[in-house]
Amino acid sequence: MFAQTIRKTLLAALVGLPVLAYAATPVIDVYKSAYCGCCEAWAKHLRDSGLKVEVHTVANPSDVREKMGIPNNLGSCHTATVAGYAIEGHVPAQEIKRLLATHPKAKGLAVPAMPAGSPGMEGPRKDPFDVLLVQNDGRTTVYKHYN
Repeated sequence: MFAQTIRKTLLAALVGLPVLAYAATPVIDVYKSAYCGCCEAWAKHLRDSGLKVEVHTVANPSDVREKMGIPNNLGSCHTATVAGYAIEGHVPAQEIKRLLATHPKAKGLAVPAMPAGSPGMEGPRKDPFDVLLVQNDGRTTVYKHYN
């Protein structure tokens, strides 16, 4: 009887772990204009990767980029925020997950412009692009290169 109770308790805990892990995942707030379709495609990429996303339609997404301290030359069509970091442009979900796991001292990540083949910009062409780590002083380093 005791062993059966322990088994049921362990089974309940195992079933509940994914729910608890998802609940602990921070929400990524995406700020986009009403006219941007690739922003919705990027948000879908994040959701499909297990991230929680809330999309906010705003008049000027660059206001969020400026508020978060991301230099204009790193701009893209949307800006997101998560756990105090800025996420500028079509950053792959796995790099956001790595950022959240490692917690570097930085402003966030950026994929400047809108490179073909990046998440949300899929199509017949795929261009190489860099995910940049934006340091607190605005300088950048390559966080991950994609071919």
